Amino acid sequence: MAEEEDFSSLPLTDRWVHKAWKVRKEAYEDAAKQFEKTVDEYDAAFRPFVQEPSLWKSAAADSNVAAQQEGLNALCSFLKFGGREGAVRARQHAVTPIVEKGLSSTRAATKASALEALLLFIELDVPGPVIEDILPALSNKQPKVVAASLAALVQIFHNYGCKTADPKPVLKVLPKVFGHADKNVRAEATNLAVEFYRWLREAMKPMFWGDLKPTQQTDLEAQFEKVKAEGAPKQERLLRSQQAAKARAPAAGGDEYGEEDDGGEEEPAEIDAFDLAEPQDVAGKIPKDFFDNLASTKWKERKEALEALYALVNVPRIKDADFGEVNRCLAKCMKDANIAVVTQAAQCIELLAKGLRRGYAKYRSTVMQPIMERLKEKKQTVSDALGAALDAVFTTTSLTDCLEDITTYLAHKNPQVKEGTMKFLVRCLRTTRDVPAKPEIASIVEAAKKLLSEGSEVLRSGGAEILGTVMKIIGERAMNPHLEGLDDIRKTKIKEFFETAEVKAKDKPKPPPAPVSRGPPPKKVMGGAKKPALGAKKPAPAAAPPPEPLAPEPTSRAAPASKLGMPKPGGLGGLKAPQKRALPGPGGLASPRRPAAAPSPPLDEYEPPISPPAKPAPRLGMGRGGLAGRSLAKPAAPAAPVAPPSPTPGSGLAAIERAELEELRAANERLLKQLEESRHERSKLLSEIQELKNHNAGLIEDHTRDVLSIKAKETQLVRARSDTEAAEATNDRLRRELDRLKRALSKAETFGVGPGSPSSPNPGLMSPTHDDAGIYRDGMHQAGGNRNRMSFNSTLSEEKENGETASYPRNKLSPELRYAGSTASSGRGSPARGFRRDVEEREPRSMDGQVASGFNGYGDRSNSRAESRTGSRLGDPPASAAPAGTGVESWKRAAEVTSQLKARIEQMKAKQGIRQ
Repeated sequence: MAEEEDFSSLPLTDRWVHKAWKVRKEAYEDAAKQFEKTVDEYDAAFRPFVQEPSLWKSAAADSNVAAQQEGLNALCSFLKFGGREGAVRARQHAVTPIVEKGLSSTRAATKASALEALLLFIELDVPGPVIEDILPALSNKQPKVVAASLAALVQIFHNYGCKTADPKPVLKVLPKVFGHADKNVRAEATNLAVEFYRWLREAMKPMFWGDLKPTQQTDLEAQFEKVKAEGAPKQERLLRSQQAAKARAPAAGGDEYGEEDDGGEEEPAEIDAFDLAEPQDVAGKIPKDFFDNLASTKWKERKEALEALYALVNVPRIKDADFGEVNRCLAKCMKDANIAVVTQAAQCIELLAKGLRRGYAKYRSTVMQPIMERLKEKKQTVSDALGAALDAVFTTTSLTDCLEDITTYLAHKNPQVKEGTMKFLVRCLRTTRDVPAKPEIASIVEAAKKLLSEGSEVLRSGGAEILGTVMKIIGERAMNPHLEGLDDIRKTKIKEFFETAEVKAKDKPKPPPAPVSRGPPPKKVMGGAKKPALGAKKPAPAAAPPPEPLAPEPTSRAAPASKLGMPKPGGLGGLKAPQKRALPGPGGLASPRRPAAAPSPPLDEYEPPISPPAKPAPRLGMGRGGLAGRSLAKPAAPAAPVAPPSPTPGSGLAAIERAELEELRAANERLLKQLEESRHERSKLLSEIQELKNHNAGLIEDHTRDVLSIKAKETQLVRARSDTEAAEATNDRLRRELDRLKRALSKAETFGVGPGSPSSPNPGLMSPTHDDAGIYRDGMHQAGGNRNRMSFNSTLSEEKENGETASYPRNKLSPELRYAGSTASSGRGSPARGFRRDVEEREPRSMDGQVASGFNGYGDRSNSRAESRTGSRLGDPPASAAPAGTGVESWKRAAEVTSQLKARIEQMKAKQGIRQ
């Protein structure tokens, strides 16, 4: 017993976290009682829990179920009687334990308290943070926690609706819970989807419908059919902010709120996939070859490009980006000869407009006119696609922006274009929510009247439908002046369409009655003499008994007297004052709203008796601020008749008012002129902008062609340069070969001996001969009768042979055919072969420097190899055994061949345009 007394004596916060569950339970109960007894949300009982909001975490997740139940009850009392500040502080600590421990409790009372706590958290602030804290529980390992969280979400959206609570975060994770292994979780997911359908209808399907299994879709469709039979849902619980707004509203505010509820019935229809979906980046996914394929000469390639674009833009919401070039290409497709391309382009425009909404308004002028021009197509599928594209574009703008193009194409020479434009205008009038201005209505009516006289019945009916729809918008009374001059048959037809038309725009006929209701108060102010100024000025008109003889005269004249306290005539005058108010109209004082000029003759009859000064008195009180400083309703009515005739100060005021009125009229005319000029200027600027856009598009095309031509020229130039370099390389090789031949001849002439000459050490050595095939044949071997040695003039052998020294003139003549692929040539085909061999045998090694570099070593090696080959393989006789005469002839033949080779080289140079 002593311990229990000690526990009760402990502070509440200490007992709140005590290790004994009974102590905690008592603390929760005491806190709930204290909260209920508080006066307001600023009571001291709330202060410890506002300062330490983490206390609610332990209470909501108490390990003892009985204590947990009392802790959740205390939390509900805290939220119910406390303020928003404490709820916001406690929310981040309490929501997660409630979801994990409270909602899945085995006790029904605990579950109810946990759910009520969540709803109170939302009521005190907003639903978003609470829903964000609940969503992580959908991934909990325990199925009961997931199912309980889904059930809580169902109750949140059922009580607060999808207008107050944002459904998008939950819709994103809905497919995941539909695939859960536990059937209870899937059942709660179905309940949540049905609750969403109550508020969102078909707009919710694009968010998750494609991720469901066919069986799940079938089950949901069956549930949705039941929901369709129900009425539109209403928000059952209001946030504290909504409750305060409703309480601040006047007595009629309840009706206003009810109107909001009635309007709320339409809200689910207004919520669509665009509002729920996240913007997707489409511009970055357009293929790079899209524009090239769209400009192809093959219609199939153009259609395939448009189909690829259609697949990209077929999303609920598109991220705003630069689609100017895409829309210009789609506008060009409206002129395509293939109707399949036209239809596909119109569908792409429709999806772009629906995905961008207001962001597509800047492209309206680019696509609308080409689409309307293509309405001449008679095929129904094409016209339907074009009409759907026009409707989608119209939703991004207003009737004012589209009206100029519509009226232009209503007068088109093609009947099909007229009919399509007429139907489009009717759809615009039915869907617009803004009442057209009077000039716009006038232009629409004039265009529709012209259609009434068309030869086609469809166009005539369309004109009547346009007039009937306009009448539905502005009202029958306002439409009557526009129907003057039409026969009864046409009026009857228009009335039929007027009765059946359904529009969303609401005219505002309420402003005209407002001035009438405000008129009487100025009368009372004048009669009651509330202002001291009026009382000070009234003594002068008070001594005006002359109004009495005026009583039998026109009753309107007695109206001012009645205000001054005159007997019966005042009442009569007050009734007819508005009629006589217009009498001074011919003088210019009549109010612009009261054009009653007919009673002017009676004014002339009663001009003499109008002089009484009693009437100017109220005029002075009324007109002190001038015409612009007072009401336009009743104050002007009594004062107008007095001013023109009387010579009193009231006449001066009337002159001032007349001047002000004239100024106002002149200013009004100036404003109207400026408005007309600005409209004309705007239309001119729009046309110039369109021309500049077309010109810019042409410049872009020209630039693209120029760039392509420049690239082609550059490619040709590169090829020409490569050809020139190849020709120069060929020329260098030929020049080096010529130089080598020249050096060989000059060296032979320098030593004064030729191969095969009588004075040669080897008189039997013969120069090679040249046959028709361009092959050198060794005469020595011909004399021997064994086999011929052939050599070709090869550039490759030159580069391979002279890899050791750059200064040595490479031997390009007649490498032996058998060793054509070897790295070095024996040099048998050279005209100076025998000469080099003889000289090398005779000259000492000290003479190597005098001979051109490469002759000694190369000659020795080649001669030794040649002799070994000759002796071992062919068995040729020594060179000295060859006849001397044959060697001289061979040498001459070699000289002729060299001259022929030079001539050929010159011819090749001449062909290539290279000068020596």
